[in-house]
Amino acid sequence: MIEINNLTNFAVDKKFFSGVAKKVLKGENRMKENISIAFISPIEIQKLNKQYRKKDKPTDVLSFEKVSQFKDECAEVVICPAVVRENTKESKLSLKKELANILIHGVLHALGYDHERSEKDAEKMEVKEQLYFSKIK
Repeated sequence: MIEINNLTNFAVDKKFFSGVAKKVLKGENRMKENISIAFISPIEIQKLNKQYRKKDKPTDVLSFEKVSQFKDECAEVVICPAVVRENTKESKLSLKKELANILIHGVLHALGYDHERSEKDAEKMEVKEQLYFSKIK
C-alpha cells in the first residue's frame, strides 16, 4: 500500500507519485511493503531534520525505514517540494521530474539503501536511482 499525504499548497499528482514508488518497489521485489509519502513545508522538514539528523536546516527528503515487521507498519518518505524546487536550478529538471527523482532516492533509503555508509553503497544506490528514473515518463 502506498499512502500519499500532501500537507503543502503544491499541487501533487498522487497517481503519478504512487506509480513512481510502485516502480521502485516492484524493481526491488518489495511490492508488499507499505510506504507513506508526505509532502511537507520547509519549517516542518527542518524540525524533522534537526530531531533525527541533528541538522538544523530544511532538506529535500527524509526517509524512515520500518522498525518492526508488523503487517501494517509503513516505511516513511517525507519530501519538501519547496526545497526540491531549489534543486531544479542545478539539475535543470522540471519540478515534477525532480520530485520523482527525490522520491526514488527516498524510497530506496526507506528500503534500507544508504549512500552514506560507503562509496560502494553509494555507487549501488546511484545505479538503482538512475535505473528507476529512466523508467519515469
